[in-house]
Amino acid sequence: MTTHTTSATVPSYVLDQWWTPAEGSRTAEVRDANTGEALLRFGAEGLDLGEVLAHARTIGQRELGALTLHERALKLKELALFLNSRRDELYALSHRTGATAVDNMVDIDGGIGVLFTYSSKGRRELPNAKVIQDGGVEPLSKDGSFIGTHIYTRIPGAAVQVNAFNFPVWGMLEKFAPAFIAGVPTIVKPATPTGYVTEAAVRIMIESGILPAGSLQLISGSARGLLDVMDCRDLMAFTGSASTAQSLKAHPNVVTGGVRFTAETDSLNAAILGPDAVEGTPEFDAFVKAVVTEMTVKAGQKCTAIRRTIVPEGQREAVARAVSARLDSRVVLGDPRAEGVTMGALASLDQLRDVRGAVEELIAAGGELAYGTLDAPTVRTASGEEAVVEHGAFMSPVLLSWADGDAEAVHSREAFGPVTSLLGYTDVADAVRLAARGSGSLVATVCTNDPEVARELTTGIAGHHGRVHLLNRETARSSTGHGSPMPQLVHGGPGRAGGGEELGGIRAVLHHMQRTALQGSPNLITAVTGVWQTGADRRIAGSTAYGAEAGQEHPFRKSLTDLRIGDALASDLRQVTQEDITAFAHTTGDTFYAHTNPEAAAANPFFPGTVAHGYLLVAWGAGLFVEPAPGPVLANYGLENLRFITPVAAGDSIRITLTAQKITPRVTDEYGEVAWDAVIHNQDDEIVATYTVLTLVEKEDTLYRDWTD
Repeated sequence: MTTHTTSATVPSYVLDQWWTPAEGSRTAEVRDANTGEALLRFGAEGLDLGEVLAHARTIGQRELGALTLHERALKLKELALFLNSRRDELYALSHRTGATAVDNMVDIDGGIGVLFTYSSKGRRELPNAKVIQDGGVEPLSKDGSFIGTHIYTRIPGAAVQVNAFNFPVWGMLEKFAPAFIAGVPTIVKPATPTGYVTEAAVRIMIESGILPAGSLQLISGSARGLLDVMDCRDLMAFTGSASTAQSLKAHPNVVTGGVRFTAETDSLNAAILGPDAVEGTPEFDAFVKAVVTEMTVKAGQKCTAIRRTIVPEGQREAVARAVSARLDSRVVLGDPRAEGVTMGALASLDQLRDVRGAVEELIAAGGELAYGTLDAPTVRTASGEEAVVEHGAFMSPVLLSWADGDAEAVHSREAFGPVTSLLGYTDVADAVRLAARGSGSLVATVCTNDPEVARELTTGIAGHHGRVHLLNRETARSSTGHGSPMPQLVHGGPGRAGGGEELGGIRAVLHHMQRTALQGSPNLITAVTGVWQTGADRRIAGSTAYGAEAGQEHPFRKSLTDLRIGDALASDLRQVTQEDITAFAHTTGDTFYAHTNPEAAAANPFFPGTVAHGYLLVAWGAGLFVEPAPGPVLANYGLENLRFITPVAAGDSIRITLTAQKITPRVTDEYGEVAWDAVIHNQDDEIVATYTVLTLVEKEDTLYRDWTD
């Protein structure tokens, strides 16, 4: 650490304003990874971390809490569009970290893509509310007056997100997006070597004017002591080295203070070539391509990169030749600002020293250099010349081949750069054993076209991995790759990989929320969840013989402005005849014997004789509840959870009760979804069928008004 003036210091964004440390404060220097040119300084000395946290817990919580889940999700889409319009600025800056155009696509475009994905999933899969009901209802009393369920509500503190240097944009946004939807304010702490790219992304996000006050803060510099001021209200999500994660996990506020802690750390990920994938097969070629891609994208600086390439012993030399040939033909090492460069520098000279040191240890432990060098390579400079750049953090790709695949170092020492180790196995069981020696990993690729090999390898290694990527000729072109976590799927892994879990679609939103068991009456649980529960009060229109109140309007005549959960319709009975059943059978072609053959139907233990089709009853149910005139109901778009419970024979009658169970207005449209609880009873009040009817309903009844006008 040195002292300097504040003019070149990367600022923090705290308390809804930009902040730089006082002149003379301690800072760290950041250099261009390609040239060694001094760029900026980092430091946060003098920043009151307790005040930063308090701002998130008060202003951030208040402002985010004023929005529903859908409103927050929509802001993510707006933010993604704004960032997308400014991504060229981030690309230009990111080149200084050694990132190529492909690297930037993974980091910057990938991060923006996470925002789009979470915006879409949040609005499709979550209620437009502030509370999420988790699952169904458990009856806790015989008369139904006391029930139980579970709910999710946001944690009351802040999400502190500590990110690694290798993905300054994606690493921030993949944590920020689910926290934001959950309604939890974010405090970002990026790694120093590339934190200036994170700062630029945050600056664009703040300039958009989209974010509520207090919802995002940035600490550019050391945040030592932040855990000291965190408590059980807060969450820390860490990405980085396993040793640092272990140190943070040991903090008293994590061990006994209740701070939620999740970690995603380095891991010795594997790629396994199936015994069927011999040289000349599409699988062999796809495998080699995957290995080279993971060695060179981000210069191998990915927590998901392939560190152990596990192949049949008889294929080890062939794989080494093929990987070497592809590296020779595809890799142009140099400054990403030069035309044609496909692999850039490591993030810093410190990182270069660490990776070279790790490779030297691996060679000393038995690894043989099958490709590459530890000498300073000749690279293409920004001017297009070929030269050795004295202060650039460039490193040749390195392939190590191991005669002894059980050497301890290859399963414990990671070189976090463009390095992979090639190991041979004897049979599938041996491949499973070698993969497990990584002590827990983020991802493994299984490359085979043999279904039995895919099954045996996957079931053998899944318990040691957070993700398994199956690669064959069918996915070689369409796969997003071994090293690309997708926002829809879980990212994380057991053991050495940190034991944490990020992404995974809505799962990540729920990680920022507390699941609480809720017990009470149907009316009170309806009030808390915003979802009508069986037994809660209703306002019933329709047949007074079945509970309707005089003067109640048909719920299908109500727009979302007027409709309330608990608005319901009770129909009269309609009798089913054998003629109805026979006609439906012939019209639909469903002549199953239970509907057409009295003797065969009577022999079936489930039926009293010929019975009505379940779908006939559902169709009649629609006829019993529909309101035919144009009005606010725009469309029926499906049924959910349909169950047939009691058979209906000729001569029986059915009626339906329809209740507005959940109302979800769309933020961006003039309509929303309504889920209706539907129950069909017979003449003896036995339940015949239960299901949920889904409709699209106008917020205002413009359709009826326009039609009558």
